[in-house]
Amino acid sequence: MSLDPVQVMSGQVKELKVGPSSNGDSRGSWEEKEEIDQDNVGLTTKPKPVTGRRTRKVEGGVFFPKPENAVTVAVSSRVLFRTEREQKVFEQDGVEEYLRFQIEHENEPFTPGPAFPFVKALEAVNCRLRELYPQSEELFDIVLVTYNHAHVGIRLINTINHHNLFIERFCMTGGSSPIGYLKAWQTNLYLSADADKVREALSEGIAAATMFTSEKVTEVSESQLRVAFDGDAVLFSDESERIFKAHGLDKFFEHERDNEDTLLDHGPLKGFLEALGKLQKKFYAKGQRLDCPIRTYLVTARSAASSGIRALKTLRAWGLEIDEALFLAGAPKGPMLEKIRPHIYFDDQMFHVEGAAEMGTVAAHVPYGIAQKHNAKQNISVRK
Repeated sequence: MSLDPVQVMSGQVKELKVGPSSNGDSRGSWEEKEEIDQDNVGLTTKPKPVTGRRTRKVEGGVFFPKPENAVTVAVSSRVLFRTEREQKVFEQDGVEEYLRFQIEHENEPFTPGPAFPFVKALEAVNCRLRELYPQSEELFDIVLVTYNHAHVGIRLINTINHHNLFIERFCMTGGSSPIGYLKAWQTNLYLSADADKVREALSEGIAAATMFTSEKVTEVSESQLRVAFDGDAVLFSDESERIFKAHGLDKFFEHERDNEDTLLDHGPLKGFLEALGKLQKKFYAKGQRLDCPIRTYLVTARSAASSGIRALKTLRAWGLEIDEALFLAGAPKGPMLEKIRPHIYFDDQMFHVEGAAEMGTVAAHVPYGIAQKHNAKQNISVRK
């Protein structure tokens, strides 16, 4: 069995309980895990004692929303934190050495990964929502999803406390697929470094995207969550993209003109935009439209006059508002995204994801629609 370094764990954590198997049965608390038989895991040195651990203050009014009321964002440990060193240990030395390494370094926090600013922005929005609606459960709920073994959970918890993140819900699967758990959490968005699991999530109707680590990262707002979306095969279906791939640009324009008043079908991330819109309206209801901590963007290669009107009519018919819409008519997206500085940008084509990343934007790939087959054929051609 081939495993990724963070594909090594089992069970589910709820209220700091360890579940040893995928059926959710619990067997012990995290405190009990400090009594691990070190001979069994082959530790050569004991973990260093915790120093400088930050104490999190949880006010009496803070509570955890029910999944059916929250906007649940599931984030893998590989995109929330930087784990390249640990991945190298796993690939070169195997699972057992990887586990020993993690336990020996469990009091050394991971550094932030590509999803870290996004998660911090979600928490900033929650702070504003709690001020306006103290008893509301309509909040972002962040679930940490990892393939790791439960032993690694201690290091993850230490890291979360070190960075002062408010993440209490874990899903640790011991190498098993997390998709069933994501459905149980009623997940609105899943971010992972594992493209196969992202495709699996999408096939189950869960909005999902693959994130990548880039050395160049642009500073983003700490007070306003900014989320940018491509249109076709992201917010919308790939219907129009199929016309373009099969028949070219002229036929695409003709198809859009003929179907101007026909709504596009929904794409994989339409539901997440809808969830963002519901939270935005809670701020609008308090007279804070101009000071809303959530801002959304449509960044599309479509032309405004030739094909943009159908996209806008579809969004309006869905009852969704986009704060800013950029119709680029085929121009590169990277420079525009550099000006927007979103916490995350979703696109179905790796060409645009890579272009955005080169400009410092955290971009996520949505492997959905006809473009994936087109890219696969291109890759086969290159290899030949």
